[in-house]
Order: sequence, then C-alpha cells, then structure tokens
Amino acid sequence: MPAIYRVDGNGVVTSPNAAGPWDRRMQHGSAPSALVTWAAERIPTPVTMNIARVTIDLMRPVPVAPLTIETEVLREGRKIQLCEVKLFADDVQVVGATVLKIKRQSEPLPDDVKELPVTLPSPEDSLIEDGHGATSPFAGMVSMRAARGRFGQAGAGAIWFRLDHPLVEGEVVSQAMRAVVAADFSNGTASTLDFRTWTFINADLTVSLARQPVGDWILLDGESWIGPDGTGLAMSRLADRQGYFGRAVQSLVIEKRQDRNVD
Repeated sequence: MPAIYRVDGNGVVTSPNAAGPWDRRMQHGSAPSALVTWAAERIPTPVTMNIARVTIDLMRPVPVAPLTIETEVLREGRKIQLCEVKLFADDVQVVGATVLKIKRQSEPLPDDVKELPVTLPSPEDSLIEDGHGATSPFAGMVSMRAARGRFGQAGAGAIWFRLDHPLVEGEVVSQAMRAVVAADFSNGTASTLDFRTWTFINADLTVSLARQPVGDWILLDGESWIGPDGTGLAMSRLADRQGYFGRAVQSLVIEKRQDRNVD
C-alpha cells in the first residue's frame, strides 16, 4: 500500500510505514496527527474556513493496526468551528484531538505588518539528511534538509521537511497536514538529549497557524527545554519559503534508556 492509510467510512487500514523510531509496532506521531487533521478538514463548515489550531493528545501508543475514526462538531459558529476527532484501536481510544477552524476572509493590513522572513539556507542550500528510514519507517517517507544543526543530534536545530508519499489513499495532502507532519518531528529537530541514551517521546502536539503554509517544504526552527522531573518541551517555529507562519509545541516524557542498543 503506497499510502500510509486506506480509509473506508470510519475504518482505517494502516501501512507498516506508519511506524516510528521508538517501537516498530507503534506509529510515528506524525501519521495519526495528519490523519486527525485530514478527518477534521472533511467536516463541512457553513462558510469557507482554514485550520488555525490542531491539538492532539496521544493518549496511548498508537499501534500499527486498524483504526476507527469518530468526529464531532463541538461548536459551530459564523466565524469559527471547533471539532473533535478521536481514533480508536480495538475499541480503545488512542488519540483525542480538537481542531479549531477560522473563517477565511481577506483583510487589508497596515503596511508595517509584514511576513517574518527566513534568513536560514533554503532546502536546496541545506545539508541532505538521509538514513533515518533505517530507524523509523515513517521518517523514510520524508525528505529532510538541515539548515542548522543536524536532525537527531543534541542541540537546537533548523530542519526542512518534505512529505514524499501520500498519507490517505486517493486523497491530496493538504497544507495543514504537511505542517502537522513536520511539526511532530520537533523533538528530533532540537533534541538536546542523546537519542542513543535517552528517550523523549511526545505525549501531545499543538500546532498553531497564523496562515496556511505554501509549497512542499516546511521548516522547523526548534529548541527544547528539559526539566529535572522527567518532563520537557520541544518547540518549533514553522516556516515555508515565504516566511514564518506558525508554532508547534510538544510535551515530552523524558526517560533514560534501559539496556537497549540503538546503534
């Protein structure tokens, strides 16, 4: 199956390529996050709206297995829609998400309100990151270019991401989905801790968009803050070639690896 998911009604078939770096039986967070976004975009709105925020709680590890989608509109207004999306595996909820949409309308802005430009190297001028498909099948579906730092290495980084494969069979990947896919790589973009010694799995993901991204490449300009009590934050500014357009935040569960060889 070339796509990550095949959706039939509320049922979802999952490709093995959805697997993440921590456990091959469990999905990379980008995959269900994008699926939630896709499901939310399919909910009709009374007027044309854009996704402004996606908040995803990864309530349990999401297995590489069949899933069921449930959606509900929590608030329907003239200017906003707030909807809820849930994913289930074997009747157990594994993901809960809320998605906020805001009415699309053209508003002339003052001349001094401008796009914040990206001064980092473009994808073409950045270092090619490869080989990550060996540790994460889903990462093999994504091209990476390091504008600053290196992906998966300790320290703040800025990495361009481009999704190269379809997510939902027969469906176009939306720009909001591209942003969410990239955003879930925040903890690897600015890991701070050594991947060989520590795990820093995100328990959630919040992506806020000031505008819809443009083009295939999404930049994560990231940093992480690690606390002393097993928690941390991975944060990224999101950009495209036109400039910065959003932010992503993940809450991290920090643990020392136990007798595991990941080399």
